[in-house]
Amino acid sequence: MSIVITGNPGVGKHTIAKEISQKMQLEIIDINQIAKDSGLFEENDESNDVDAKKLKEILDKKNLNKCIIVGHLAPYVLDKNRVSVVIILRRSPYDLIKVYKERGYSNKKSNENASSEILGIITYDAKNQFKDKVVQINVSQKEIQDVLNKVESAVSGKKDSEEVDWLDLVTKNNDLKKFFVD
Repeated sequence: MSIVITGNPGVGKHTIAKEISQKMQLEIIDINQIAKDSGLFEENDESNDVDAKKLKEILDKKNLNKCIIVGHLAPYVLDKNRVSVVIILRRSPYDLIKVYKERGYSNKKSNENASSEILGIITYDAKNQFKDKVVQINVSQKEIQDVLNKVESAVSGKKDSEEVDWLDLVTKNNDLKKFFVD
């Protein structure tokens, strides 16, 4: 069994992966760490670009059985037949902006990541890549234990995916300019 935990920066991927790893006695494979260790990050302005093709080649050679694979690049570097379930953690863009501020992200980087969450880019790409293996979990305003329970339920085969639509929320709040204009 391979469990993928993905989502935008700041949604809690590593926190949840660590907890699930301890509970299920599974190794964590951190996609970003593999990219860093392999010298695949290329600094570009305020972000790091990754050669996804090379990263995929590296991951294709790894044993991904009985592990948790964590990282926002999962939909772009993993094959569907190598994973059992894909958990996408979703978080309110309003919460994410606070997280990014705490992390010292620039306004540009914060808005890019929050707008990606609003548009559901990782979710869209994960659903295209992994099809019926995808489960969305909205982690906004939830205790870690509640999220862990949902992840464990998804891993055990109960795929109660939550539909998340931040674009509707942001539009209703008349905040599109807050996230999509510099």
